[in-house]
Amino acid sequence: MKRLLKSLGEHVRTEVMAHSDLGLVRRVHGDSPGGDAQFDVDKVAEKAVLDYLGVHAGLPVALYTEEGALVKLAPHPEYLLVVDPIDGTRPTSAGLEMGMVSIAAAPYGDGAPTLDEITAACLVEIKSGAWMYGDDIEGFSSGGHAAGAPRLSQNTDLARMFWSIEFNGHPMHLLEAAYSHLVDMSANTGGIFVFNSASFSISRIITGQLDAYVDIGNRILRDHANTEADFLRVGRGSILHLFPYDIAAAVYLARLAKVVITDAYGHSLGGTSLVDIRPRNQKSCIAASTRELHTQLLDSIDWELGRSNAVAAKENG
Repeated sequence: MKRLLKSLGEHVRTEVMAHSDLGLVRRVHGDSPGGDAQFDVDKVAEKAVLDYLGVHAGLPVALYTEEGALVKLAPHPEYLLVVDPIDGTRPTSAGLEMGMVSIAAAPYGDGAPTLDEITAACLVEIKSGAWMYGDDIEGFSSGGHAAGAPRLSQNTDLARMFWSIEFNGHPMHLLEAAYSHLVDMSANTGGIFVFNSASFSISRIITGQLDAYVDIGNRILRDHANTEADFLRVGRGSILHLFPYDIAAAVYLARLAKVVITDAYGHSLGGTSLVDIRPRNQKSCIAASTRELHTQLLDSIDWELGRSNAVAAKENG
């Protein structure tokens, strides 16, 4: 499994890098089934996955990617591969470092396994070639990271926090209401980043470069049904929160590396179906290098979106 997942990730990386060498095109060729814009590099990466697995015909696997539905590559699959050929399309399209190939494997079973059933996963950085791999037997391994991994930060101070946020498909005014105070607190004595890749953000906690990652859009929508029109507006008619293929590999590897990772309610992500992209199966995520920091984030984000502060200000005149 390690050889299969790593070599698949490296093949996709090679094809995407070859495309990038032709020059930055950044054409949008429509939308994925979930509604996310698909760029030219997405098409290249999706084709690379299918081409590689086609050459290795006969492997007892089924495939689920961002672009396609569930495809059986053998009559009786033993494993399901959940692949996001590029998690971080926009930075990859810009020639930046945050794009990753994300691959998770789970026993096929009834064809709809959950995140808890993943038994192996691999992340390959498109720009650098650095990789992380883990499985239930060998545990965690990595290559290409200067300081090695895992190497978790021990920071517990919100003001010193180096963290990343996500806002693709997320109305900015809602995020501002929820955690602008945390941005203000940490932007100078810590650091705040937007990478547009959940896999890259979570992997940077594993390398020790970040302390935390926050994507709370899905909880905001669940808690405040009246925000749906805003989410649909910025998502161009679709709800664009964390899809299972965005986080499947990263969550599995984070667990192996002892990162504290949950949804934005503090609940396990393990029950997430790997083959359902409908809004009810999309997720939020809070990940942190320490339990203390994770707890503080859950407690400090304003889940009322500023309403409690507004009420208090009004009562105080």
